[in-house]
This record gives sequence, C-alpha cells and structure tokens, in this order.
Amino acid sequence: MIRVVIENILLFLTPMAMYIAYMLLTRRAASAGQVANDAPLIWLFAAGALLVVATLVFYGSTSGGRPDQHYTPPHMGKDGRIEPGQIK
Repeated sequence: MIRVVIENILLFLTPMAMYIAYMLLTRRAASAGQVANDAPLIWLFAAGALLVVATLVFYGSTSGGRPDQHYTPPHMGKDGRIEPGQIK
C-alpha cells in the first residue's frame, strides 16, 4: 500500500520537477528556490493531479477481469505444488 502512495506522490510531483529542471537549464543564473517561487503553481498542481487521475483510471480500466469472471486464489495442488491464482 505504501508503494502505491509513494508512486502517486512521485507522479504528482513530476510536473514540478520537470519545470524546475527546465528552468534551471535555460536560466543559468537562477537558483532552484527562486525558480520554485516564480513557478505557476496552480498549473503545475493541475497537471500533477491530472497525471495521477489519468494513471489511476488507466490502471483501473486495464487490470482485473470482467465482472462475470471469478478469481481463484493460489492453492495447493494434488501433487503438493502451489497452483497460481487465476481469473476464470
């Protein structure tokens, strides 16, 4: 669960990091603090939120099975081997 939270936080902060990196590369005399203070924070916030929502929608719509399918969890087979879980 913590991995999912960290991934979403990193996705949210990606536009800000890209903006600061771009501005530092194009403005030689600027510092990171000065660039962050001059940043269009509302647009970067919106871009980060959109990126997180788009990622969650994509993974939510492409993972898992159809509603009429059933999940069989991993179980011990007749020969003592563990059979992997599957969606039927």
